[in-house]
Amino acid sequence: MTSAIVVAAGTSRRMGFDKLAAVLAGRTVLEHSVRALAATGEFAEIILVTSPARRDEAQAWIDAVRRETGVPVRWAGGGAERQDSVAAGLAALDPAATLVAVHDGARPLVRADDVRRVVAEARTSGAASLAHPVVDTLKRADGNGQVTGSVDRTDLWAMETPQVFAVDVLRDAYAAALARGQSLTDEVSALEAAGQPVTLVPSTPGNLKITHPGDLVMAGLLMRG
Repeated sequence: MTSAIVVAAGTSRRMGFDKLAAVLAGRTVLEHSVRALAATGEFAEIILVTSPARRDEAQAWIDAVRRETGVPVRWAGGGAERQDSVAAGLAALDPAATLVAVHDGARPLVRADDVRRVVAEARTSGAASLAHPVVDTLKRADGNGQVTGSVDRTDLWAMETPQVFAVDVLRDAYAAALARGQSLTDEVSALEAAGQPVTLVPSTPGNLKITHPGDLVMAGLLMRG
């Protein structure tokens, strides 16, 4: 059984307003993100993790997605940090789940074919993530914004979601990371620290994460295009 966790308990500090509730093409960013996974036909359940303060709002989204797609969506209360929210999602999984995808609630444009490809890879290898090669020229700078050097971009990849894992592998890696007090910005970091290999699956351009106001403008253009 393959399940998904949508992580959406953040505070949108960099955005300045609630990015998950921002409307794109008539639906919120978070609705689009959940629907994108539900529409793939890959997941027997989706766990939506939000802050407890927005449970009622999240339930309305859950009811709409469940009604229109038929995919069971359930709520779980998230924590202050990403690892707390993912741990809550893992605890809420159906005991029959053997594979789990973790997806950012702020990535509404992920493509169904990309989701299917990364899930297929995880079924084979046990751990996989969408990502794209870094193509920009990278520089280091000091605290004053002065360039101090260049960064070789050979073999550098920018991580995306979904990131998909065998449930037991992710649970063990998370337990070890939490025991160390490690702060995790993504799930691949937990497996990396545990010495577990992860296969990167090249994504289709456009799977942007809504982080700044300009990202909403770009997402709207991509949806229309």
